[in-house]
Amino acid sequence: MSSLIGSMISTEKAAGPTGPYSQAVLVDRTVYISGQMGLDPSSGQLMSGGVEKEAKQALKNMGEILGPAAGCDFTNVVKTTVLLADINDFNTVNDIYKQYFKSNFPARAAY
Repeated sequence: MSSLIGSMISTEKAAGPTGPYSQAVLVDRTVYISGQMGLDPSSGQLMSGGVEKEAKQALKNMGEILGPAAGCDFTNVVKTTVLLADINDFNTVNDIYKQYFKSNFPARAAY
């Protein structure tokens, strides 16, 4: 089996990897983005202020990877996964999510 060659995508405008992985990889015409947490890219620290600030920063980080780094935007996303520390934060995170995904919503798992 031949291997696909991927291009690594990286930007300093989003939080860097906290382990041995890439922010994103482009294979053919598909971009695979690693999970994004609410880390401030300048400090590498988790945003203080709770789930709302963390969710906003995670989506902002994702937008920086999508846009300038990968040449696409939130309308190109077809699948997301949202991991919540507390399912009671679902509605709060969902309201923030809708600020970034406005139509043609991607398939999503949230738990």
